[in-house]
Amino acid sequence: MNEKLDAILKNGLEEIEKCTDLKALDEVRVRFLGKQGELTAILRNMKEIPPEERKNVGMKANTIREKLENALSEKTNKMEEEKLLADMAKEKIDITMPSKGVKKGALHPLTRFNNKFMDICVEMGFTVIQGPEIDTDYYNFEALNVPKNHPARDMQDSLYITDNILMRTQTSNMQVHAMETIKPPFKIVCPGRVYRNDDDSSHSPIFNQFEALVVDENIGLKDLMKMIDTILKRLFGEDVKMRVRPSYFPFTEPSIEIDATCQICKGKGCSLCKGSGFSEVFGAGVVNPKVLEMSGIDSKKYSGFAFGPGIDRSVMITNRIPNIKYLFRNDIRFLKQMR
Repeated sequence: MNEKLDAILKNGLEEIEKCTDLKALDEVRVRFLGKQGELTAILRNMKEIPPEERKNVGMKANTIREKLENALSEKTNKMEEEKLLADMAKEKIDITMPSKGVKKGALHPLTRFNNKFMDICVEMGFTVIQGPEIDTDYYNFEALNVPKNHPARDMQDSLYITDNILMRTQTSNMQVHAMETIKPPFKIVCPGRVYRNDDDSSHSPIFNQFEALVVDENIGLKDLMKMIDTILKRLFGEDVKMRVRPSYFPFTEPSIEIDATCQICKGKGCSLCKGSGFSEVFGAGVVNPKVLEMSGIDSKKYSGFAFGPGIDRSVMITNRIPNIKYLFRNDIRFLKQMR
């Protein structure tokens, strides 16, 4: 029996050493130590061994089991460690190497234009303020010299929530809020979204505006023109030319439209500027004295002027975007082109 036990130990250790994977190692364990294993069979048949030999045989069999289990455990740990090291070697990443294929993001063209225009205004001493996109009829129209049933309301297809509450159609509502709360002199710029019931290739129910307002003593149209000329040069370059056209806004008198050299054809004439060489940039004018008085400002002492660009239209023209809806669709193909 001792010879048989010695043979089991020898064969078991040799088989364990030969194993090259965990599956083969488990097969060796089952062969020697499983329920039907060679060593298990000896322990199960101890009653057939003479009584005087049982103790020694049992002790030796248990010692052999322990040696085989230790050998199996060591081999298993070794093979698992080797496998782990091999997997780590395959997946090794050198973090000091330059990255490959990283897709860089970029600011949306509307955001880029907004930031540029705000930076210019802040450098010129303007304070940026923001206000409600849902406002009363008074702040959106009446306080801007647009009373109820005024024809100018027909130009702004408004989105009313109640008879007196609406989505603002212009950031000019912030002019009134500012004039009621800020003591002149002041310079403010009001960026934000506005809403109108309008929808085609060049109009959207939601679009973006800037509204700049200056209130001070002894200022007028000449100061407005000089400031706009400076801003246009900062926006589009020193070579840009300005063209002024008369216009009408109920809250300014006189009112003007400011055109600038088309940034696509550089003044030569193209389909986007309809061959004129100029594209519309600003609506502007000297603040109507009635608007100042309605907001509690002495129009005999103070005057003001206001101007604002159509952000979406400017971005469309400078980037050759044929439809305003591209600015709001979050189409990754479009955004990649704008990058």
